[in-house]
Amino acid sequence: MLAASIRLVHADQTNATSAPAGFPVHIRVDASKPLGELKPIWRMFGADEPNYATMKNGRKLIGELGALKPGDVFFRAHNLLCSGDGTPALKWGSTGVYREDADGKPIYDWTILDRIFDTYRENGVRPYAQIGFMPEALSTHPQPYQHHWTPTAKYNEIVTGWAYPPKDYAKWSELVFQWVKHCVERYGRAEVERWYWEVWNEANGSYWKAKPEEFHKLHDYAIDGVRRALPTARVGGPDSAGPGGKWTRDFIEHCLRGTNYATGKTGTPLDFVAFHAKGSPVFTNGHVRMGIANQLRAINDGFAIVASYPELKRAPIVIGE
Repeated sequence: MLAASIRLVHADQTNATSAPAGFPVHIRVDASKPLGELKPIWRMFGADEPNYATMKNGRKLIGELGALKPGDVFFRAHNLLCSGDGTPALKWGSTGVYREDADGKPIYDWTILDRIFDTYRENGVRPYAQIGFMPEALSTHPQPYQHHWTPTAKYNEIVTGWAYPPKDYAKWSELVFQWVKHCVERYGRAEVERWYWEVWNEANGSYWKAKPEEFHKLHDYAIDGVRRALPTARVGGPDSAGPGGKWTRDFIEHCLRGTNYATGKTGTPLDFVAFHAKGSPVFTNGHVRMGIANQLRAINDGFAIVASYPELKRAPIVIGE
């Protein structure tokens, strides 16, 4: 029998001069009575910059992550659909998958994106594929497009043409359809069925420059593209900043009972629900304090939102960041 004593102090009061003394908590563990297998839930990683995956140190890191348990590690990267030549930069990435000719006809180029996903698969990692952001040729506000953010700049300076809705939703859906179709042809149906597909990142924050209803439309058209290419694909969202509160509830309500913008039918497939719980880290006394209390509070609130919908009782919950 193992026993441990822990003294708890409220995380928000650790720097207060009059903080309470806390209270003792006793934990007893009977190692002779196993309760069952502990499912590995921390095999999800991600980054802003997708292009680093194909560089020397990026490949090394992806390999180390994949070695944790090959085939059961997932990686989520931003900027997979951004326009550009694939040159990495801080909080930026690009693949140049989409452009248009003089007549406005789409031209697709999967070269850079293939290198990224090939690197994942060669190292035992599977994509948690984020559908975003908006290619320059599709954006309703294409200029300026690539940001040049630095750590000393205001964070909202990263928000440029990639953060806006498409000028043509049919072309947006077709881009996603062609992408997923290409992945099925390249990696095989059975493989791609094991991936996760979600739309955008933290659309309840600065990453999305339109109303929530417009995001529902973006999401519907993207998911329709995924499912047209692979009807058995695993799709979900919304990967909100924090649990999302009313914003996330409105999204779930739309997916469960709303009118689908792309199909005109009721509802949008929702195989999993995803939100973020970062914990509000702060730099104090020469180190980063992660803010575990805030993180656990966000997780609890997010779980409560999902639990309030009986239809989602068996839906996996993904804490994407």
